[in-house]
Amino acid sequence: MSQLLLIEDDIELSNLLCEYLQSQNHTISQAFDGETGLTLAKADSFDVILLDIMLPKIDGFEVLKQLRQTHLTPVIMLTAKGDDFDRIFGLELGADDYISKPFNHRELLARINAITRRVEFVKQAEITEIIEHKHVALNIAARTVHVNKAQLTLTGTEFAILQLLMTEVGKVVTKETISQEVLGRRLAQFDRSIDMHVSNLRKKIAQHSDANCIQTMRGSGYVFLAQ
Repeated sequence: MSQLLLIEDDIELSNLLCEYLQSQNHTISQAFDGETGLTLAKADSFDVILLDIMLPKIDGFEVLKQLRQTHLTPVIMLTAKGDDFDRIFGLELGADDYISKPFNHRELLARINAITRRVEFVKQAEITEIIEHKHVALNIAARTVHVNKAQLTLTGTEFAILQLLMTEVGKVVTKETISQEVLGRRLAQFDRSIDMHVSNLRKKIAQHSDANCIQTMRGSGYVFLAQ
């Protein structure tokens, strides 16, 4: 059973989602404006936050921006269908995934379950392995990443992508593989979510190193460079 927070100002939709997700053995709290949602998100421990963008008082982007200053709770953005700007901006601010309205309830459930499975696997793993290449050291058990001994603050999705790339160091990892293994879903056409997560990773690594360790293989995927 997962603890979810739904921040959505459409009361009818929120209640419908709550009823469905509770029937699937999830516990869910509701907030109908950004200010209340942010307060709840910071005050309690949730497994996943479902965050609408168009909210009263504080919009979803501001909620995410403020939340990411102190919390790395996985966030799925609820975006308008076809609005690329909302999706890209949400990912840049640190969202883990997004789903476009109107959406199928089962698809939303699959997104939630993919994230919670990934988090639970890491919690239960009894690994102490440290993967280290060049100036980047990733501790799987501690969930920490250091670049030239400076610790990075990564979202769960960013950490999982970096772990996958570093595990397959020197090999091209396709975007489809990353999407399947990290987000738990097939990569849709024109979906730029993986690109944005990798872009965020590069920016964070670049704060402590001049080396570009993640190389883009155009039309294929990404490779973590061994040298």
